Amino acid sequence: MKKKAMIIAVLLAAAIITVSCAAGPNVMEQATDLEKPAGFLLGIWHGFISLFTFIISLFSDKVNVYEVYNNGGWYNFGFIIGISIFYGGGSKGAGSRRKKDF
Repeated sequence: MKKKAMIIAVLLAAAIITVSCAAGPNVMEQATDLEKPAGFLLGIWHGFISLFTFIISLFSDKVNVYEVYNNGGWYNFGFIIGISIFYGGGSKGAGSRRKKDF
């Protein structure tokens, strides 16, 4: 009986963790500010400076890593490109391979 309860508890914890990672609604989607939403180029910039904004966001409530008021897919694409430019993408792993002697 204890084993069954443990399995249920682990599955419940896994379900809660999985659901908590789901994206929420974009509350700024219907905003009618005079300012245009962040686009592709701002996405690249925000991805590039993501490490620094993350560190600042730990100490300030006014700084966010990700711009909520954005135009959707193009901002997300730019953000991912900016992150891969800053962190090096896959080039660091490929460059460290050694040639094996057989």
